[in-house]
Amino acid sequence: MPQITDQMGRLVEITQNPQRIVSLVPSQTELLYYLGLENRVVGITRFCVHPPSWRLNKKNIGGTKKIDFNKIAALKPDLIIGNKEENNKKEIELLMSHYPVWMSDIDTLEQALQMIESISNITHAQEKGKTLIKKIKKEFEQLNFPSVKGKKVAYFIWKEPYMVVGKNCFITDILHQIGLKNVFENFENSASGTRYPTISKDDLGQANPELIFLSTEPYPFNEKHITIFKEICPQSEVKIVDGEMFGWYGSRLAFLVSYLKTIFK
Repeated sequence: MPQITDQMGRLVEITQNPQRIVSLVPSQTELLYYLGLENRVVGITRFCVHPPSWRLNKKNIGGTKKIDFNKIAALKPDLIIGNKEENNKKEIELLMSHYPVWMSDIDTLEQALQMIESISNITHAQEKGKTLIKKIKKEFEQLNFPSVKGKKVAYFIWKEPYMVVGKNCFITDILHQIGLKNVFENFENSASGTRYPTISKDDLGQANPELIFLSTEPYPFNEKHITIFKEICPQSEVKIVDGEMFGWYGSRLAFLVSYLKTIFK
C-alpha cells in the first residue's frame, strides 16, 4: 500500500483507492460530498449536517469527540479522515492502531487548500479538487472590503464563559484575509490558553473593538444577544455571523467571499 504523509507529518498506509471512508469532521464530510464520493463514504458524525441527505443514508458513528468504536468496526473502513483539533487525541490514537487514519491540522487558508489537495489526491478525485482550489483562490483574489479594512474585531464562539478566537486559529487567519485585526490574537489566559481564550466583560471593554462578531456556532448566538454586547461596548458594531462560513475549511470556502458581501455592504 502507498504511504501518504498527513498534515501532522505522519506516514499513513492507504489503499490505492479507498472505498469505505469514515469522516470525523463536518467540514471535511462536506468536502467529500463536493468531490462526488457519495458511494464511498460509509460513516459520518452526528455533527456532519451537510449534505442533509447523508444524515439519513450514512452510518452515524457518534460525535467528533465521542466515537462509537463498535459502529466504526462494523463499517470496516479502509480510510478514516480526522482533524487534530476537532477530534480527541486518545480516540484517534486507538483508531490508528486498527485503521488507516489521515489527519488534517489547519490554522490557515493555505493549510486548508493543502488539505483539499491531499484528500482529493487520496480519493482519486484530483480534477474536482483542482477545480475547487482554483475557484477558492479566485474568490479570495476578489476579496476587497475597504469599509472594514484595518478595523479591530472580536470574534465570539461561546457564552458563559465568554470565549473568543485567539492566536493560531483558522478563523483568525480568515479575519486577516479580510483585512481585520483580531483584538484578542495575543491575549494570554493561563486557564484557557491563547487559541480560544476566555475573557471577561472588562477585557472586552478595554479592548474596545470596532466590530464584534457573534458566531452561530458552536454557541448559537442570535439577535437577542446583540443588546448584551452593545451595553458593554456601545461604540462597537455587533453582527451575528455564520459560524460555518467563517470556520469550515472545506468546500464551503468557495462561497465565503459571496457571503461576506452580504454582511459588509
